[in-house]
Amino acid sequence: MKLLIAIPALNEEDSIQSIITRSLGARTHIIASSPVTHVDITVVSDGSTDDTVALARKYRDQIHLIVFESNRGYGAAIKEAWSQSNADLLGFLDADGTCDPEFFSQLCNAIVREAADVALGCRMTATSRMPWLRRMGNRLFASMLTVLSSSGVRDTASGMRVVRRESLGKLLPLPDGLHFTPAMSARALMSKAVKIIEIDMPYYEREGESKLRPGRDGLRFLKAIVDAAFLYRPARPLAIFGLFWLGVAIALMITPTVYYLREHSVQEWMIYRFVVSHLAGTLAFLLLSASYLTQKMVKIALPDETARPTKTSLPEWFFSSRLVWVVSPLLLVAGGLLVLPSFLELVRTGATYEHWSRFIAMSFCWSVAFILLVTWLVDYTLGLVTAQLAFTKNILTSNKGKASRPF
Repeated sequence: MKLLIAIPALNEEDSIQSIITRSLGARTHIIASSPVTHVDITVVSDGSTDDTVALARKYRDQIHLIVFESNRGYGAAIKEAWSQSNADLLGFLDADGTCDPEFFSQLCNAIVREAADVALGCRMTATSRMPWLRRMGNRLFASMLTVLSSSGVRDTASGMRVVRRESLGKLLPLPDGLHFTPAMSARALMSKAVKIIEIDMPYYEREGESKLRPGRDGLRFLKAIVDAAFLYRPARPLAIFGLFWLGVAIALMITPTVYYLREHSVQEWMIYRFVVSHLAGTLAFLLLSASYLTQKMVKIALPDETARPTKTSLPEWFFSSRLVWVVSPLLLVAGGLLVLPSFLELVRTGATYEHWSRFIAMSFCWSVAFILLVTWLVDYTLGLVTAQLAFTKNILTSNKGKASRPF
């Protein structure tokens, strides 16, 4: 089993010789204490303008050196090193001297022992020398991933990890910039086809100036996490937003409801609460509907990512039980009854003086009913598409099997 250690470097003249020497020295330890039988080392200069390349060339008989003439990005450097290797395990670590190359032995042992796709070294330990701002950012992104994926890692942006080559296709595409690592973590956690594990590792102070810019790169990290969430599990963020707005709608209507139960009327100023609650409630049901439908689309488009059996969600149970055909008519009838006296008065006298609150309540009931009915129609269409795709796949598989039969 061969391991590749990729070392992306951008203007790391202060540390490049040290990390190369340490990586070369770690090969014996890695081979002796893990399933790895051979270790390759590739240094990628990502458009360095200092002496990084000149210093790395001193080791050209022991390492592979790739030189980018211009800066292409941290992730691009790692992917280029991986593309030029035939190693079974693809690893990388930062060139700043913060990680110990000997730790690759533990990562390789873990990835084989746990049959994992990705193993990363976690820097979030009590002895870590990570600056407080980056530690806070890591905790924030880790918390977001945990909420969005129901699982998580503590160090989403770890710069030392190992990936199985055969699992790489499940993780790609990955970005070229510094958000390469959080994007990989997010995809691995969101995808049900990928197993990621982490192991605590020592982390030291870096040599030279950090290339990380908290503001710009923090936004890129956030976007990488959001992209993965909406690609693999859109139901979770959409449902969270939907429940939030549903809570807003309910909170706004508490005061008018309590007042009506006591006085059997509502005050005129409460119209603002009725209108805003109507908007918030309608938005909530639209988001909850989108949550259900988009997850079903993911199951159609990415069946391998949703192959593991999961519990039936409440929306799935609701629409599969056809309760929509009970709830929707009830909402339409309830809304109609609220304004029926007004309609009859309009027919008799040509005018109506019904209170505005009844019309807003009717509008909300009908809005929810129509959302449920449209959701069912789209769900029904997606069911037909799923059946057609399954039929086409069976036909193609059958024809392929017939074509491969010997005469």
